Amino acid sequence: MIDLRRLHVLRAVAHYGTVTAAARALHFTPSAASQQIRQLARELDVDLLAPQGRGVRLTPAAESLLAHADAIQARWEQAERDLRAERDAPAGPLRVSGLATAVSVLLAPMAVRLQERYPRLAVQVREVGVPESFDLLFAGETDLAVVEATPFSPPSGDARFAQRPLLDDPFDLVVPVGHPLAGRSPVDLAEAARERWIAPVPESPCRTHVMSACGAAGFSPDVVHHAVEWNVTAQLVAHGLGVALIPRLARLDTHLPVTRVRCADEPRRRLLTCTRRGAEDRPAIGAALAELRELAATAVA
Repeated sequence: MIDLRRLHVLRAVAHYGTVTAAARALHFTPSAASQQIRQLARELDVDLLAPQGRGVRLTPAAESLLAHADAIQARWEQAERDLRAERDAPAGPLRVSGLATAVSVLLAPMAVRLQERYPRLAVQVREVGVPESFDLLFAGETDLAVVEATPFSPPSGDARFAQRPLLDDPFDLVVPVGHPLAGRSPVDLAEAARERWIAPVPESPCRTHVMSACGAAGFSPDVVHHAVEWNVTAQLVAHGLGVALIPRLARLDTHLPVTRVRCADEPRRRLLTCTRRGAEDRPAIGAALAELRELAATAVA
């Protein structure tokens, strides 16, 4: 009989990439995590980890075992849903997470609506980045996340997560009031090729979208300033330090002397809802997903 606790350690190594990172997430020491995997390997009489440089890699046997482990996890989620089926009204804690713009425009109003409709439901909202949301889902510390699709996220067919499109969020060109492009909408992004630019910091998922949009318009932007928050970006624009692409979902301070200009080709990012596979039909999560879809329908009009 496979020890499911040891199987969970192997799943954590696959998710976090190293034994050390998995041990940290599980509150183990690295040696204790390694011992769990060695014991699992002895039980099954197969090699699960192989040396690779200074680290390790999963063997084909481990990859095969993980496919079954992910299916088992999904069935546990379904079992929990079925056991609670007699209590149709959502109740108890519902933990949701997402990036800042999603929290402000989608998750916060969703929480208010759900708690008004279902008094026994307690919604807990957490602002985190995209990688952290997947880590929290994997660890069972959040139930539903709104994430941005990035090349570095788990693929849509990943057996651990159920990812569904929520909305496409267009980027607008944001310029100072009085800028030559301020009164024109839509504009060809190539008309801003000679401008100084304010871009997201290199580690931001949105930086890829901004650089790709400029590349598709035929130029490489002269990035002079970097920012993390969209309102900081808008403040830099307001001071005449450059122009920027900012998602329409980002709510900017209304007093700022800046103008949003729609782009002719509408570069955009895609936001997804994500749950653990098998959990998406739980009453509380189903109610939350329905509210998010309703809010998303008018969020970027």
